Amino acid sequence: MIRRAGIFLAALILFSLIAPWLAPYDAGRKFDDFLHAPPMPPHLDGLAPVVHPLVLADRLEQRFEADRSRTVRLPWVQHDDATPVFLLGADDFGRDVLSRLLFGARTSIGLSLVATLGAVLIGALAGAWAGYRGGWIDEAIMRVADFVLVLPVIYVVLVLRAVLPLVLPASTVFVLVAWIFIVVGWPFVAKGVRAIVAVERGREYVQAAQSLGASPLRILVVHLIPACAGHLLVQATLLLPAFILAEATLSFIGLGFPDPVASWGTMLAGAGNYNAVARFPWTLAPAVAIFAIVLLTNLLASQQTPIRD
Repeated sequence: MIRRAGIFLAALILFSLIAPWLAPYDAGRKFDDFLHAPPMPPHLDGLAPVVHPLVLADRLEQRFEADRSRTVRLPWVQHDDATPVFLLGADDFGRDVLSRLLFGARTSIGLSLVATLGAVLIGALAGAWAGYRGGWIDEAIMRVADFVLVLPVIYVVLVLRAVLPLVLPASTVFVLVAWIFIVVGWPFVAKGVRAIVAVERGREYVQAAQSLGASPLRILVVHLIPACAGHLLVQATLLLPAFILAEATLSFIGLGFPDPVASWGTMLAGAGNYNAVARFPWTLAPAVAIFAIVLLTNLLASQQTPIRD
């Protein structure tokens, strides 16, 4: 499980980094004549993948039909601004859903990765220090962690974000929301690390390091925290999808990123009504992406047998 979790996290990091370069169009680009255009399924013309361009058949009903008399190559092969290609359809502003989905992956997954890294780092340091020192330090850190754990996480996130100004630059929202996620996430990591370190501190290799004059900080960083690597990786795998869902919730209700910014939450906010779901189901593409990540995470978590090297 540990190895699979590491591969899964590495794949998400790589995808969030390269996703914007895979997008055929800019996330904010609007095609005014293609509002709510349906997906355009590709097919092969010889060896080249092509699509039939769309024609607006009824502007009032926003109904499109495929022009089967001609074909257009995919935008990665030939860019034609006059005839856009929407493999996953377009939203209510005429923006390409696929492009926004890929740009949104950088925002949503990137934010969740930063928050996960921060929660794991702070949780590991706090839990390791509590487990190593014991006494009142252990008691104080664990009581703070217990206090955060008993709070309903999603409501805490909503309240912390709601007390901040609603209109903020996207970069500021990124930093603030990441810190909110870190605050509510670190106790989940610290509790497990504290338990592992409390056991490991009595092992021979720790006593040997102490006898050689190693400082407590060196013992924690070099010996005890690496002993918690498996637990930290598993906790990171569990926190990541939780933070993705939390970001989607905040943006959906207007407390996250503003609408021009492509994130999976802002995309769902535009599809959050019955009319959009019934008539334009392709706008729910980010919900499918979130579902896929959560499902993969649950499958990883269900594998309880550790892999031994």
